[in-house]
Amino acid sequence: MLAGRRRNARMHPMTPGAPAWRWLLRVVDVRPAEQKALLWSFAYFFCLLAGYYVLRPLRDEMGIAGGVRNLQWLFTATFVVMLAAVPVFGAVVGRLPRRRFVPLVYHFFVANIAIFWLLLTFDVAKVQVARVFFVWISVFNLFAVSVFWSFMADLFASEQGKRLFGFIAAGGSAGALLGPALTVGLSVSLGPVNLLIVAALFLELAVLCARRLESAAPGGGRETSAAAAPAPTDRPAQAGALGGSWLAGIVLLLRSPYLAGIALWIALLSLAGTFLYFQQASIVAAASDDPAVRTRIFASIDLAIGVLTIMVQFFATGRLIARFGVGRAAAALPLVFGVGFLVLAATPMLFVVIAFQALQRTANFALSNPAREILFTVLEREEKYKAKNVIDIVVFRGADALSGWLFSALRGAGMELSAISLATVPVTGLWLALALALGRAQERKARPAGEAAS
Repeated sequence: MLAGRRRNARMHPMTPGAPAWRWLLRVVDVRPAEQKALLWSFAYFFCLLAGYYVLRPLRDEMGIAGGVRNLQWLFTATFVVMLAAVPVFGAVVGRLPRRRFVPLVYHFFVANIAIFWLLLTFDVAKVQVARVFFVWISVFNLFAVSVFWSFMADLFASEQGKRLFGFIAAGGSAGALLGPALTVGLSVSLGPVNLLIVAALFLELAVLCARRLESAAPGGGRETSAAAAPAPTDRPAQAGALGGSWLAGIVLLLRSPYLAGIALWIALLSLAGTFLYFQQASIVAAASDDPAVRTRIFASIDLAIGVLTIMVQFFATGRLIARFGVGRAAAALPLVFGVGFLVLAATPMLFVVIAFQALQRTANFALSNPAREILFTVLEREEKYKAKNVIDIVVFRGADALSGWLFSALRGAGMELSAISLATVPVTGLWLALALALGRAQERKARPAGEAAS
């Protein structure tokens, strides 16, 4: 009997008590019933971001190839495409169950990648295709990641999110580490265009993980105590089609101060990120006129961010959010942006931009983004998909477009990069205060009804 148990432990390394299980417990506070869903979520996000980060350096290079002075137009075009895409997504989500619409979204993007590969391989309208690709990948990134985190908010409750979202986000960071590493290693031998095939393969693997996650889904997002977790066989009845209007997300956003606060948080993130991105594009373009060198610079930035982020997510994110709360974790990013813009105002140079990007994106992916996604776990299911999609897509890219034109207007008025950086610092102070307020609101919503009323 003992020998049989030993053989069983060898066959199932994640059985409670096995070495792999003990290692996992050192990294994340996971319950046995949550294990499969946690690992499939990790793998899903890993494949998703690995595919995106293979493409990201190409996007940044094509943004420069399309003309740095045209970036505000590209951001505006992205927003217009988002406005057209969100109602379509709302209609699909309203009519199809989750197990069907999630794979459909990713298969659609794989088909798009195949079209771009053909156009770029045969050198069809290179400048125009570069601009369209820049817009497309900006749309793809937000849609793909928004669908993923809506799925997570649908599966896991607030208490679970605080424990598990940091580890799940580390899956994305591991993918974000592999993606640029592949780009750096293969961009010369394989060729930048053929990296599109690599990205498509990762997206198909993400679909496989999403399907396996459906079968391992724990309890459908119902609140659980710290001592108990829903059984994997307790399948969520709420996995079916949402129904409702294709414009329901906008209506829900307009009616809810809580959702409006999250939308404002996203808009301020977009403004700060856009200002930094435009400064990065200007400084990198001035540093080199070689597309291969610029692509390697962008990939190297992504690689550095991946290393820093995954270390924090594996060993600190869950514990930090549990200890300090969602609001303070969300406030880490505006704090980093405030300090970063002060330093960039004093020294607008390439190494400062690289360090700033590495630190702010590490703070975003390791702390503030998992905290922001926890904000959605206390909402109704329609809000998690439709309203969240409006916030992640329309609000984010709309703010991108407005911020891009604002940056161009400031530059056109004669403001130097240093002055723009300095003028952004007060905005980060407002952003930080908003993060703390949202954290307090989330804690109130997460309390049981009786406790909240007392």
